[in-house]
Amino acid sequence: MNSTSSSADMAVALAKSFAGQILRPADPGYDDARKVHNGLIDKHPALIARCRGVADAAGAVKLARDQGLEVAIRGGGHNVAGRATTEGGLMIDLSLMRGVHADPRARTARAQGGATWNDFNRETQVHGLATTGGVVSSTGVAGLTLGGGLGWLMGRHGLALDNLLSAEVVLADGRVVVASEGEHPDLFWALRGGGGNFGVVTSFEYRLHPVGPVVTGGIIGYPFSAAFDVLRHFRDITASLPDELTIFGGLVHAPDGSGGKLAVLVMCHCGTLAEGEAAVRPIKAYGTPALDAVGPMPYSEVNAMLDAAYPPGALNYWKSSFLSGLSDDAIRTMIDRFAACPTPMGQMLLEHFHGAVTRVGVTDTAFPHRAEGYNMLVLSEWMDPDHNEACTAWAKDTFATMRPFMGAGRYVNYFGNDELGDAVAAAYGPNYQRLQDIKAKYDPGNFFRMNHNILPLA
Repeated sequence: MNSTSSSADMAVALAKSFAGQILRPADPGYDDARKVHNGLIDKHPALIARCRGVADAAGAVKLARDQGLEVAIRGGGHNVAGRATTEGGLMIDLSLMRGVHADPRARTARAQGGATWNDFNRETQVHGLATTGGVVSSTGVAGLTLGGGLGWLMGRHGLALDNLLSAEVVLADGRVVVASEGEHPDLFWALRGGGGNFGVVTSFEYRLHPVGPVVTGGIIGYPFSAAFDVLRHFRDITASLPDELTIFGGLVHAPDGSGGKLAVLVMCHCGTLAEGEAAVRPIKAYGTPALDAVGPMPYSEVNAMLDAAYPPGALNYWKSSFLSGLSDDAIRTMIDRFAACPTPMGQMLLEHFHGAVTRVGVTDTAFPHRAEGYNMLVLSEWMDPDHNEACTAWAKDTFATMRPFMGAGRYVNYFGNDELGDAVAAAYGPNYQRLQDIKAKYDPGNFFRMNHNILPLA
């Protein structure tokens, strides 16, 4: 299937009823289209089907099924494991489908499967509305929502998937269905956390909430020498936060590229400006920060404030787990490991769960991680391929060293391309067998397998 002639034959077959763009390996634009956000991923699809609409996605599914091709689905292309592309198969690319329509009266918005959170915020913030949408605005709505949806509003409004009202899905047999509480409710349950296992989701309908357009947010950074006290302070203040205030803590490198290390608190308060100012005042008063950029700012800027730290094409290897607690020993271990970080783009982050995200039942959606606490992310990022081995080894060694402090849960959106099988099953915990049942109903042949794969129950 990888020869030029077979690619040409497939392109001709698809073109008969395709409104989008079809790219073969020799075509102009193919090399740019095959790339995903993580530069460590270097795959060459036999064909890239850049869809314009639902019919294009359905046609691409039918072609892949008829030809026995492996299929990858690209939304925003941000997934660190590179599941949005395939070697020698068919990439169903939704990146041309980026439309977002907000309905301010109904307080809902519909986003196409290739939209990013920047696209989404741009339309909803015109009306002073938003929904939980990522920590980085260049992330695609599709992958983030289907796997979970951590974001700055989750303390008040839950995860992105908790705000999903319906989804339009192209199934493995080519049918197009709408999944919601009223239609295909089993599929709707599975889509909220089950990733790309069940079909090509061509559009998402979300519940919107009054947010901003100006909120209180930003970042406070402290010298690395103060990291132990800063992270203990982070633990103390996150023990009693209002729902409106979400705070992540971590260890990062200075944005000037100097290699200097910082302990940081990054936050967003989505209530009134007066409430936000009061809530962050004692946090800002702590210690002697090297950087204090917390104050009133547009919500869309809060959602984009970390974008520059994750440039497209950078090489990434991540490891992640929920912690059983944030003990002093866990903090010391994090600091020791970060001191050895070999890349000036590396980070160790603590994403705090509280409020609305924890008030959803473990089995109410496929996403089971509903306890208050911390998700730890070891984020190794670099630019020079000569550093691949050292930077990957640091993330793996750091994750292994932190293992005594980990809980049972893991967030599938942060899985690398080497984490499959048992790791996926463990990440879904009590929901895995139900997901297997639903996978067997909607995709018994495991056609959609370029994902954090859920094996259909035989």
